Amino acid sequence: MQQPLHCDILIVGGGINGAGIARDAAGRGLSVVLCEKDDLASHTSSASTKLIHGGLRYLENYEFSLVRKALIEREILLRSAPHIMHPLRFVMPHDKGQRPAWMIRAGLFLYDHLAKRELLPGSHGISLRSHTAGGPLKEEFSKGFVYSDGWVNDARLVVMNAIAAAENGAHILTRTACVAVTRHADQWQASLRSQDNAEVQVEAKLLVNAAGPWAASFLHDTVHGRSGKKLRLIKGSHIVVRKLFDHPYAYIFQHPDGRIVFAIPYEQDFTLIGTTDIDYHGDTDRVSIDASEISYLCELSNHYFKQAISPSDVVWSYSGVRPLVEDADDDDNENASAVTRDYKLALDTDAAPVLTIFGGKITTFRKLAEEAVDLIAPVFNNQHGAWTANALLPGGDVYGARANNKAVLEFDEYVRELQQEYAWLPAALVERYARAYGTRIKLLLENRSSMADMGEEIATGLFAAEVEYLTHYEWATCTEDILWRRTKLGLHLTQGNTARSSLNHWLQELDQQ
Repeated sequence: MQQPLHCDILIVGGGINGAGIARDAAGRGLSVVLCEKDDLASHTSSASTKLIHGGLRYLENYEFSLVRKALIEREILLRSAPHIMHPLRFVMPHDKGQRPAWMIRAGLFLYDHLAKRELLPGSHGISLRSHTAGGPLKEEFSKGFVYSDGWVNDARLVVMNAIAAAENGAHILTRTACVAVTRHADQWQASLRSQDNAEVQVEAKLLVNAAGPWAASFLHDTVHGRSGKKLRLIKGSHIVVRKLFDHPYAYIFQHPDGRIVFAIPYEQDFTLIGTTDIDYHGDTDRVSIDASEISYLCELSNHYFKQAISPSDVVWSYSGVRPLVEDADDDDNENASAVTRDYKLALDTDAAPVLTIFGGKITTFRKLAEEAVDLIAPVFNNQHGAWTANALLPGGDVYGARANNKAVLEFDEYVRELQQEYAWLPAALVERYARAYGTRIKLLLENRSSMADMGEEIATGLFAAEVEYLTHYEWATCTEDILWRRTKLGLHLTQGNTARSSLNHWLQELDQQ
């Protein structure tokens, strides 16, 4: 019988919170095992609006503390991974029936000054008649505002945290579910089962429940624990259409019902539109957009843009369930948009400790992880202290080993340097690699100096060299992992099912080697 894995911490859940905690804990010298029943970032963490933002609309709910925390994290994160994140300017058209312009300016002033800003320019009013971003909008929108936030490749952010954890000794087990746990006075015994039915036993001093939308059910059904918190599951859906504008600005639109929807440049050729906010009571493993959500997002887009879209123009869509934390006595009828995006940490030390993560948002994941490990460190008498605020994520050491502003502000120059270094590769391919892998491009292209060295072009723009890298270093095992999470090449494939079939066949052969 296989010997059990012994560790300080067993983390259940391979989304952004689980991966972030694994990175922080492993970096403090704690031994970590993380298990994820599917792929890394396969659910909520890859279904975001792809934003690193303070949450401008949270000011309306007087969540000043959350906004300040998120604004601080915004700059920390941009510096930590300049390859998969970048600053983004947003245009907010002023529509009739909205709050007076002076009130919006006051809110944006507060947004600019709630936290120190080094990387991002401040907000100001604009004339949409003369501004570049006004061109695609209907003539009735003549005035607006511009402000700053950030963009993130959400799924890759999770993977980068998992890589950082693994580099510090953590065991990352994907496609591996935690099916049973037994709690003792001083340790947990856990049974893990992989998708090929292999079983792994783990003995851990502490259990972290970072199961996201499944956190409450895992705590109740598997851990048999109790909590004064409950999760309200909110479905957020997005649509992707052929690009509606050809400039680098994003838009923030306010629907007459009060909801906020973004329209963001996406993958060079597309526009990403979302999100919705709908209470969800279905199967969390099978979340999908419905026709009413598609119509809602199309109608809102058509309210602002000259170029009308219909459901038939949607080339891709995705949905995720956001687990929003509520106290047990909160009103279930409260508007979903008004429920806090902040997080709560619940530590139970009645026997072997269990820490449950409730809620959270991608922008504040690093701070959540830091606070979580600060909370559990005394269990191990670990005095390492927080360390991630100035640390780079893998691939982020573009201009030095410490986080810095230059890597964010001059990343385009880094891309040009790589294009010269790898002149034998198409420039567009080098840029894609740079923005996905950062300095790890050198690992991907190690011992390769010609197109012949890249191996088979399995699908358009996808060479064997990249697939080998993703399967070896990033836990990719199937076509979905590669085409929709590690990359977004699925959007660009013209061969459709043929390309997927070729990649699947190639992966099967690789697995048999």
